[in-house]
Amino acid sequence: MTDPREPLPASEPASTLRQRLALLAVCLACAAMPLTFTGGAVALPAIARSLVGTPVELNWVTSAFMLAFGGSLMAAGTLADRYGRKRVFLGGLALFLLMSGALAGAGSVLAIDVLRAAQGVGSAAVLSSGGAALAQEFAGAARLRAFSFIGTSFGAGLALGPLASGALIALGGWRMVFVLAALIAAVALAIGVRVLHESRDPHAGSLDVRGAGSFTAALGVFTFGLIQAPQAGGASPLVVGALALAVGLGIVFVVVERRAALPMLDLTLFRYPRFVGVQLLAAAPAYAFVVLLVLLPIRLVGIEGLDEVAAGWTMAALSAPLLVLPMAAGRLARRVAPARLCGAGLLVCAAGQAWLSHAVAHHGGVIAPLLAIGAGISLPWGLMDGMAVSVVPKERAGMATGIFGTTRVAGEGIALAVVGAVSAALVAGRLAVALGGDVPRSALAAAAQRLVTGDLAAAAALLPGASSSSLVRAADQAFATLLLGLAGVPVLTAIAVFACLSAPRSSAAPATARPSRAARHRSLPPARTRPRR
Repeated sequence: MTDPREPLPASEPASTLRQRLALLAVCLACAAMPLTFTGGAVALPAIARSLVGTPVELNWVTSAFMLAFGGSLMAAGTLADRYGRKRVFLGGLALFLLMSGALAGAGSVLAIDVLRAAQGVGSAAVLSSGGAALAQEFAGAARLRAFSFIGTSFGAGLALGPLASGALIALGGWRMVFVLAALIAAVALAIGVRVLHESRDPHAGSLDVRGAGSFTAALGVFTFGLIQAPQAGGASPLVVGALALAVGLGIVFVVVERRAALPMLDLTLFRYPRFVGVQLLAAAPAYAFVVLLVLLPIRLVGIEGLDEVAAGWTMAALSAPLLVLPMAAGRLARRVAPARLCGAGLLVCAAGQAWLSHAVAHHGGVIAPLLAIGAGISLPWGLMDGMAVSVVPKERAGMATGIFGTTRVAGEGIALAVVGAVSAALVAGRLAVALGGDVPRSALAAAAQRLVTGDLAAAAALLPGASSSSLVRAADQAFATLLLGLAGVPVLTAIAVFACLSAPRSSAAPATARPSRAARHRSLPPARTRPRR
């Protein structure tokens, strides 16, 4: 008698429909996460006007989500492998749904920060288990296409997020942004309950509590230090102590993982160039694309004075290419090596950033450079998820998606904190030049933080001797300098990706010589497990 929990043969129509619905559930969930990310950025000036928070509290609206998201991904991947991908997916989606509803009723910026962190934990469970669940449903070229749909879903959330959020804020206020995310999550949850099959890794170990704790603590303390730097000063004991503690916790994490029989993060995988190349690829969009998703809406609304709807339409130029180009990249990968596609996309993205820097500095049009950035990042975006799964055995898909997602999301959280601190320093430097040496350094730093969070009125109040035009000009010059510096990151990443992903397949770990259970989990798969190009 057939076990009803077992998947139907792929050739049966019922199975094909179920697979498509499973893909739809995961894609809807994956669209809701970037929608809250970009929507939160568009809504940040409105949140600041409504609830009145400090610059540090407002920075945590985004950083709390990204920190919890990135810090939980590897642990969520392990839990999905051990307790079931469907169970963790549905549990994470339910948590995301509940927190989105709670965010819609939040009464303070601090409450938003806490709820955003919980929302990030739910998102981590959804992303790691959803990708692992789909890896069991599809194989070969079909798996690569399925993960291309995930990339497109993220693109849809990113592209439609600013537009939908701007319209919702204009109609009903910033709280409606989180209501929309809750509705999408509810639909995904209803579908997932019905169609997803449960799957586990029979060799999965227990959760690496010490590894998860030390990693999350290191990431959190490091982010805290970076966010506090503009206010307390980069040389302050608080910031220096936080960064030193983060380094120490990072060393503890490495030691713990090296000694663990079944580590949460298998550090031996980083011996192999193709695996390293995928991780570098995962981190690149943070500096080439994601930071703009946060900085641009704040700038457009708070500094340039656009309303949320107009800012949403401008942001659509950046993210609209992700609606179509990731799928095109999946098809092109059948004829062109993914390494070449990804490297070329990063170079296009870098050119777009340099172009945008010139446009901001000379008050030119920004739509064309934003389109170039979005088009460039779309090529690796549609291939990254499938490539991440393809470099480990099928049964280790949870760990693969956890590592890849952690690299991507934790990298984004760190990038936002780094870029925020650098941006505040650049603005403060420009203000010092414009206003002369009579203004106290503390006032310049405080005004710079307000400008970075889009609060032009508060910055003007802190510097009564400065005109609004001089403040805007300082913000423009600092942003142009920042963009030019960021353009170098995708160039360097493209060079590294070309080198790593073009490495011979013989550089992968052999399929034999697995003397122990721990070693079995530390090895890379043979070349034949990767989807054909």
